[in-house]
Amino acid sequence: MVTTLVSVQDYFELLRESDVKLEYHAGEIVAMAGAQPGHNIAVANILGEFFQCFKKQGCLIMSSDQLVKIEQCEIYTFPDLVIVCDAPVYEKSPGGLDALLNPTIIIEVLSDSTELYDRSEKLECYQTLSSLQEYVLVASKKKKVEVFRKNQNAEWVHHVYKSGKLSIGNCEIDIEAIYDRVAFD
Repeated sequence: MVTTLVSVQDYFELLRESDVKLEYHAGEIVAMAGAQPGHNIAVANILGEFFQCFKKQGCLIMSSDQLVKIEQCEIYTFPDLVIVCDAPVYEKSPGGLDALLNPTIIIEVLSDSTELYDRSEKLECYQTLSSLQEYVLVASKKKKVEVFRKNQNAEWVHHVYKSGKLSIGNCEIDIEAIYDRVAFD
């Protein structure tokens, strides 16, 4: 089977005309499926809980409509939440959908269809972003949050939270708040 690779310009043309989110992975286009209620509730809870704290620090917190470019991996992706604490830097794109180049924190709520990718290739690619300080994976089927945090030696350290307080950036919330009204199967 022969795979036809798509140019970045063609990707943005397709994205502009699409009714669904499309991600670009080194020449391949991947359609993003809609999320389940537990996923959406967790994203909304995280956004609500962290918004004021990050705003007070001068950071922006953006929803899943913010495109992020990972140059080294040739990827354009739509993370669930993106926090940028420096002045945001964007790549201007055809069609006006600009891609953020300097996220500070990226949060992904895991789903069955994306979990393996979020934990493997996407994790490795995100870690190539010099601006990124934390990558957060939030389980949607149980109370578990994983934080990959860059330490002072630029090494990535993995932390797992199942209860108590979750610390991201200089903000802290209860794990219970993330899962408020999330029904587990």
